[in-house]
Amino acid sequence: MDDASGAPADLSHAGAVVDKAIEYMISQNISSIAIASALLGGSLGLLARSVDDASIEGILSNALQSVRSGELRRDAPDERPAH
Repeated sequence: MDDASGAPADLSHAGAVVDKAIEYMISQNISSIAIASALLGGSLGLLARSVDDASIEGILSNALQSVRSGELRRDAPDERPAH
């Protein structure tokens, strides 16, 4: 079943689980870069077992386009230290 945003239920559930895992790791004082690196590595490993290399390249290409366009920064909180 889809939720109100149109996302498949399993995607919404997986996202909620990941959000909780991130909250937990932050509460354990694990650095943001360590958390993100671990999640990215795990995601790439799962993709490598699930889809072909061309599909992974497409996913990474889309992610890179999002970085270059600034799309990821628009909603991201500013975590830089104040001067």
